[in-house]
Amino acid sequence: MNRSICCIGAGYIGGPTMAVIADHNHDRKVIVVDINKERIAAWNSDKMPIFEPGLDEVVKRRRGKNLFFSTDIEGAIKECDIIFVGVNTPTKTFGRGSGCASDLQYWEATARNIVKVANGNKIVVEKSTLPVRTAEAMERILSQHSQFRFDVLSNPEFLAEGTAINDLEQPDRVLIGGHQTPEGLAAIQALSAVYGTWVPKERILTTNLWSSELSKLAANAFLAQRVSSINSLSALCEETGADVEEVARAVGMDRRVGPHFLKTGPGFGGSCFKKDILNLVYICESYGLTEVAEYWRQVVAINDYQQQRLVGGIIRTMFNTLANKKVAVFGFAFKANTSDTRESPAIAITKMLVEEHAQIVITDPKALVHVKEDLGPDADKVQTTADPYAAVQDADAIILLTDWAEYKTLDYKRIYASMRKPAFVFDGRNILDHAALRALGFEVKGMGK
Repeated sequence: MNRSICCIGAGYIGGPTMAVIADHNHDRKVIVVDINKERIAAWNSDKMPIFEPGLDEVVKRRRGKNLFFSTDIEGAIKECDIIFVGVNTPTKTFGRGSGCASDLQYWEATARNIVKVANGNKIVVEKSTLPVRTAEAMERILSQHSQFRFDVLSNPEFLAEGTAINDLEQPDRVLIGGHQTPEGLAAIQALSAVYGTWVPKERILTTNLWSSELSKLAANAFLAQRVSSINSLSALCEETGADVEEVARAVGMDRRVGPHFLKTGPGFGGSCFKKDILNLVYICESYGLTEVAEYWRQVVAINDYQQQRLVGGIIRTMFNTLANKKVAVFGFAFKANTSDTRESPAIAITKMLVEEHAQIVITDPKALVHVKEDLGPDADKVQTTADPYAAVQDADAIILLTDWAEYKTLDYKRIYASMRKPAFVFDGRNILDHAALRALGFEVKGMGK
C-alpha cells in the first residue's frame, strides 16, 4: 500500500480535514479533489472558499508541498490507496422520504466512479454524514469490481464550524468503524496510523461499521435536543418572569447535565443538526418506530417554533406592525466565526420580516455573499452592508441573530443617535449588556429574559 491520501469533496469537511492531516503527515501526499472548478481555484488562491479561523495558515503551510487541490478526480483515485468520500449528502427534496431522508445520489455516483477507475486495492472512508448501514450499499457497489479489494470504513467528522481547526488538532475522539474481520481490522489500523501522528491513542475509538455511522447521527441529535430544550424553556421563562440564563446556569452546574449547548437563541442552524435529525426520523419510520420518530421530529418543530416566536414578539413590541419600518438584521451566518449560512435562523426570520413588509438591511462580517442565494426572490426586497453603522441609519430596530464578538463592542451611543425613536434592540443571542443599552434609551428585549 502506498501512503497517499485523497478526499473527494472540497467543502467544509474535506478542505480543513485534509489540511490538518497533511500538516501532521509530511511523508504523505494529500490530494483534495472536486468537480467544482471555482472552488478548487479558490483553495489554490490567497482567499479560501470558506472562512474558518486558522485554516489559511494551515493550508498555506502545506499547499504545494504535500497538500494539493485539483479537479482531476480520476487521477487522484488511481494515485491514492486511502480515499475519503466527503461529498454533499443533503436532505431529499423529492420522492419517498422527501424532507427527511438523505439524498445519496452524489455519494453513489462517487462510489461508482471509484469502481470505474480504480487500479488497485483501496480503503474507502465515509467522511460525509450518512444513514446507518449506508456502508453496506457502498460495499455492494464496490464489490462489482472483479479484480481489486475495497475495504469500507466509517470515519464521521465531529467538527463545529468556527472551531474546526482546533477540533481537528485536539479532538474529543476520532471514531473509526469497520468490519471486525482481519481485513477490516487491518484497514482500521491503516487509518488509525494517519491520525495517530498527532491524536493520542486513547482518543482513537474503533467500532463496527454500523455503530460508527449511527454515532454521528446520535451525537448531533443529542446536541440539537439540548438546544431545543433550553429554547422551549425560554418561552416559559418569558411568561413567568424567570431568566433563562439563570435557569441554564443552575441546570448546567449539575454534573449529570453539564453547561454546554444550554444557550438560548433563535434556534440551531448549520449543515448538520436539522438534516441529521430528520434523517434519524426517516430511519426510525423505516423500521416502524413511529413514536421514536415523532420524539425526534419534535426537536425540529421546537426549533422552527422558536424562530416564529421571536418574530411574533418583535411584532407585538413594535406596536403590532412592521410595515415600512426599517429593521437592521445583525448577523446572517448561522453562528459566529463562520461564513456558513446553511439552515441559518436568519434566513427564515428574514423571510418572515419580508412578509410583514419591513424594510430590511442585513449586515454580517463574512456571510453577505450568500444572501441572494439563500433568500431567493426575497433577496430583491432587502439591502445588505458590511458596515453595521450604515445598517442602523434611520432604523427603527436592531435584531441580533448571530453572536459575532464585534457586535458586543460597537458604539451603541452613536448607534442610538442615528436611529429613529423609540429605538428597539431584539437580542436574539443574549450577548449584549441590556442594562447599558436601556441606560442609553433603547427598548431592549432578549430571549427568555
